[in-house]
Amino acid sequence: MSSKTIALYVQRFKNFLQFSRAYLDRNNPIKAFTATIVAQLKDFLTIGKKMKMAKYRVNYQRYKLDQMQKLIAQNNEHVFLKGRTLNETR
Repeated sequence: MSSKTIALYVQRFKNFLQFSRAYLDRNNPIKAFTATIVAQLKDFLTIGKKMKMAKYRVNYQRYKLDQMQKLIAQNNEHVFLKGRTLNETR
């Protein structure tokens, strides 16, 4: 090999290292990895609080559903009669 080709290979290798370094500076895989680990730890540590909030929401929706069913039952003529026929109530 001539010295020109070796110099060309060395120059290409330097360019590759510069591009690699610039890419790693922009997209740091270690930072991304630590960020995901921290986010997962936060989710894991706050899962109890999230469960409590979800249970509260479900219980509140059940309460509202029970209220609606009671209102429907109060306004339903068959429940209002409580087993008596229409002729007896007239």
